Amino acid sequence: MPLNQLLASQPYPVERALKTVGGNLRTARIRRGLTVVAAAQKIGTGYRAVMEAERGKPSTGVAVYAALLWLYDLLPAFEDLANSLKDAHGLALARRKQPMRARKARGLDNDF
Repeated sequence: MPLNQLLASQPYPVERALKTVGGNLRTARIRRGLTVVAAAQKIGTGYRAVMEAERGKPSTGVAVYAALLWLYDLLPAFEDLANSLKDAHGLALARRKQPMRARKARGLDNDF
């Protein structure tokens, strides 16, 4: 059994998303006229890490993906991932857990 099962076999939607992001990163690099080696040098990593990110390899560190997004001026979209204000399901769950009514206010005392 592999040490990390997620790296050995991801859920299909995860695998597809990584490949899509990788392809988008490759397109962004090419549009900017950068080679893999130049992109790697600019973010301070080896060319292999850039190649693996562009292939959507799951073991590539998230820092490589984030640095490439930064290099291509695409980081704001990454920062918006998992935005708690856009999490409809999480917001609905939070509303369910809130009390239905407020407690009755107790009178103030003058004990200072």
